[in-house]
Amino acid sequence: MVERSDRAPLLDWEEVPSAEKPGGTSPTKDRLSSPSNSRALGCSAPGFGWSSEPGGPIASRSVSNADGCSAPPATSGAPAGTDEGLCTDKEEHLSDTGPRKVSLEDRMVKWEEKDQIVSVFVVTFNTRSGNMLEWCLPKDMDLEGVEFKAIASGSHRVSTDIIYFRKGCYFGLACFANMAVESTVERGARMKSVGILSPSYTLLYRYMSFLEHQVRLQLQSPGHYSPLEAFYEDKRALLPPSGDGVVTVLPANVWSAAINHSMHPEMKITHPAGCMSQFIRFFGEQIMVLWKLALLRRRILIFSPPPVGVVCYRVYCCCCLANISIPGVGVAVPEFRPFFYVNVADISALENELSYVACTTEKIFEEKKDLYDVYVDNQNVKTYRDGLKPLLRLSTADREKYRKLTEQRQMLLYSQEENGDCVSSEEDLFILFFLEQNNRIFQTLSEVAGSPDPTVTQESVRAMGLDPHGDRLFLLHLLEIYGYDTLLVSEQLCCS
Repeated sequence: MVERSDRAPLLDWEEVPSAEKPGGTSPTKDRLSSPSNSRALGCSAPGFGWSSEPGGPIASRSVSNADGCSAPPATSGAPAGTDEGLCTDKEEHLSDTGPRKVSLEDRMVKWEEKDQIVSVFVVTFNTRSGNMLEWCLPKDMDLEGVEFKAIASGSHRVSTDIIYFRKGCYFGLACFANMAVESTVERGARMKSVGILSPSYTLLYRYMSFLEHQVRLQLQSPGHYSPLEAFYEDKRALLPPSGDGVVTVLPANVWSAAINHSMHPEMKITHPAGCMSQFIRFFGEQIMVLWKLALLRRRILIFSPPPVGVVCYRVYCCCCLANISIPGVGVAVPEFRPFFYVNVADISALENELSYVACTTEKIFEEKKDLYDVYVDNQNVKTYRDGLKPLLRLSTADREKYRKLTEQRQMLLYSQEENGDCVSSEEDLFILFFLEQNNRIFQTLSEVAGSPDPTVTQESVRAMGLDPHGDRLFLLHLLEIYGYDTLLVSEQLCCS
């Protein structure tokens, strides 16, 4: 007999899970799997890989896929900031004998199971009117401009795409498809996109296969919205009566104990070219330049023609380069916010941002030099800020770090091939490499700040893994941004 999820009844939009076998996976886990998300890619913050199995949380491990990318477990987390709506969870957990203390892990898993969909919508391209919002739930949701996010500029050149984006305080995921039709009215092509909005981007990947299926359904049978209605009724988040757009999902005190302000939670995008390992191989040594700029919280804009999906993942990967897990470090600096896909309608929003990383398909952004600090076109990283131009040059320490990163990757691949190591993944390797490098820098700075002679010397800079000469400007920016400006810098650290 087929067992059903103990979380919610199966609806007509859900896949029927296979029967659970002894020692097998849970029905809930099977229901969330699909040919699409079985190759889901992502990177998890250490210690937060939890899956919701019957009986309580189970620490999950990453498994490498055939395409060389890994599928780490879903992380039930997000930075404590304005992007993730936070409020107090007043639900009590009662045992047979009365109230019991609920562990942090139990609360994290319970929160992960909460559904957070605040809107579902269909966008279409009309040959006369352009992009149009065709249908949505709830009907009173403010979705102005979402039609230009769900169908990216230039999408008519691709058959399918996925787009992550920001809409106000929410994050969105839309699946786009382009189908040839014998219609003069539609000029031989029908283009639609089906999307959702949520207060967090970290769990959107769960619904990607559903959205991909629904956009194909909308192309073949326009106006068939019943699966989307059932999906929304089952997954919708509860908004507070104030209507301020903050979703009641995660208690703030959970996050204060669970994740650092400067750590980015896991994100998965089901795109074979989107994993962290391929992101770093795409940029090569330039990844060290992006690492420094991300750590300095600069405004980074990535240009690329469609498809947008893989570029959205590069946005997320840039955020991961700036992860810091030392408590208290980075709290006072601007949050490095992923905007994902942006278009000309986002210009006013970007003007007010102190730090972000985003991608676009619109070349006109390159002329808007006041909107960004760094512009990335393909593998070309450039800036018009004179103070940042020296940072685009690789230092000796940069090349050494990249060499070590490459060596570690080769050792991992050898271990996987020779010993059948399916636990370790390239994703974990890359994430931890930069996390440890960042922690090393700030741990050293904290030690220098607490010493009788708070002076940054050549020895302390080398202890950070930096070049005393080539990284001097980077270090000065770092001291200023992270509040170490009371430290003295040795005169030996001269410019190269």
